[in-house]
Amino acid sequence: MEKPGQNGAPRERISRKPELVEVTSPRLYVGNLSFDATESDLFELFKGVGQVRNAEVVCHKYTQRSKGFAFVQMTTIEEARRAVEELHDKEFLGRKLVVSGAKTPDMEQRAA
Repeated sequence: MEKPGQNGAPRERISRKPELVEVTSPRLYVGNLSFDATESDLFELFKGVGQVRNAEVVCHKYTQRSKGFAFVQMTTIEEARRAVEELHDKEFLGRKLVVSGAKTPDMEQRAA
């Protein structure tokens, strides 16, 4: 049930489109991830594209429940780019994945 906004009207849920970030490192952002997806699921999926260094599903600090996104580290930038080409918009555990380059700390400073 949605919480009412001002004047008791239902609040509209704003759908945020994840911004696609250019792949400039082997680290990738994986969004729109099923809450049931595990790190080993991601490892297996990305292993079909290239060598995976690690996969980390981001979880809520207190509940340990997935936040619906993850980071995957490939071995090379070329493998990371190939992973974006092959896996972005691919159906995985019932949801279409968003796969793009991960923002680096220096990118966030430039945007500020």
